[in-house]
Amino acid sequence: MIARSGNILPVEVLHTDAFALLASFVAINSVLYLGLTVVKILPVPRIAWRGRDRRAETRSIHPDEPA
Repeated sequence: MIARSGNILPVEVLHTDAFALLASFVAINSVLYLGLTVVKILPVPRIAWRGRDRRAETRSIHPDEPA
């Protein structure tokens, strides 16, 4: 008779609640890290207008140019 077993763990271990909880945690963790990776790869959005963020005076090496 051939014993039933998984690739690494016995089938009985694979059907326990603790293993299901661990598998769920690993799945959620993987999705979160995938999301963080995608956010890090995407370019940073730039705001076209600056409004009040302009400097009062120029910091250029050419001080006669407008700010």
